[in-house]
Amino acid sequence: MSDRQDVQPIGVLLVDDDPAMLRNFRRALDEVGYRIETAQSSAEAEAALARAVFDICLLDVNLGEDSGMDLLPRLREAAPWMRVVMATALNDATLAVNALRTGASDYLVKPCSPDELVHAVAQQAEARRLEKRIEALEKNADDGRSEIDLETRNPQLLATYEVARQVASTDATVLILGESGVGKNVLARAIHDWSARSKNNFATVSCPSLSAELLASELFGHVRGAFTGATDNRQGRVQVADGGTLFLDEIGDMPSALQPKLLRFIQEREYERVGDPHTRKADVRVIAATNHDLRAMVTDGRFREDLYYRLNVVTLTMPSLRERREDIARLATHLLEKFVRQYDRPARRFGEAATSLLVAYDWPGNLRELRNVVERAVILCQGEAVGPEHLPFSNNARGLGGGLRVGDPVSLQELEQAHIQALLAISPTMESAARTLGIDSSTLYRKRKQYNMP
Repeated sequence: MSDRQDVQPIGVLLVDDDPAMLRNFRRALDEVGYRIETAQSSAEAEAALARAVFDICLLDVNLGEDSGMDLLPRLREAAPWMRVVMATALNDATLAVNALRTGASDYLVKPCSPDELVHAVAQQAEARRLEKRIEALEKNADDGRSEIDLETRNPQLLATYEVARQVASTDATVLILGESGVGKNVLARAIHDWSARSKNNFATVSCPSLSAELLASELFGHVRGAFTGATDNRQGRVQVADGGTLFLDEIGDMPSALQPKLLRFIQEREYERVGDPHTRKADVRVIAATNHDLRAMVTDGRFREDLYYRLNVVTLTMPSLRERREDIARLATHLLEKFVRQYDRPARRFGEAATSLLVAYDWPGNLRELRNVVERAVILCQGEAVGPEHLPFSNNARGLGGGLRVGDPVSLQELEQAHIQALLAISPTMESAARTLGIDSSTLYRKRKQYNMP
């Protein structure tokens, strides 16, 4: 027999009117580590589906007075994702073909050995895992931020990563704070990957993108006819993430009407699909992120206080890109290499002037904006070195938080401060920055203190 499952157990529903057969099947599959439930009739099978979620159903063709072939389409309608293996004592090729046409995934002839049974179920279990993984990957396809790795020289971000690694080994709820585009989803994914849940799904729900009704469906699923456009039963992200991690992106934008349901789920891990009165359970770890001040929203009555405290078990803060200027040049180079490969362009590096502009710019869009700027530069650059002319803000001093240009209507002190700040961000040491500036290190230390630079 195979080793027990090392991921969230696959749910298997055994439907057979023979109690002895059910016991034998259950014994064989229990040893592998599947989560098993049994039913001896169509009514019991449909009731089981209303209570819990199953990935596989082993369905007998003959169920006493019931017919497995009649039950099959109802099971497919109730749980379209569930893979059904038809089982019968009749070696009937026509029946097998009909079952497959009706929606069965495989066909098993009884009597069969425990190894044959386990093998048949294992094939469907692997197919189901792949389906879940593909669905999660398609759903979580983002705008490329996941390509920004977690390396940094920024002390604040290093401290955040250290706490994130510590909390990853627990199931504690995590709240990630930071401006839009700083990579909150990247950190959430990293926490999942560092955790014991890493072999299960990471499912994302973007809270601002949907109405309350559609967001409830996205989270918890729905049954056919629950609302206009609900033409089929659908599993929600909670179900997809069972055993893994549910990431609630921009939780501050969650509609007020849905907040009590989310609070209940976080507390009890219980939920109902939209239009379905049956309560279900899911074992998920919740990570939420926002660019809003949730505490202020609680004070204003726009966010539930009890939900805020449930989310705020461990809080991690992501610094903005302008607060980690020491990382900008490396991140830009990382993205340049990626887009050069993607578009087969000649650019190989950023010139010194372009690098200075990148480091000095304020990056209101953070990593997301950096990605777009570098992609544009790679496309426009016709030579090996990306220059200022390939950057969209090269002629716009207003976007440069410390990157003012010679000739701008500013004081010499402001221009000096901007130049020193930009140079410090790209220099490996204070001494090398001082040499470039043509001053000694003590003068540079004094000026850094004067301008209150980190």
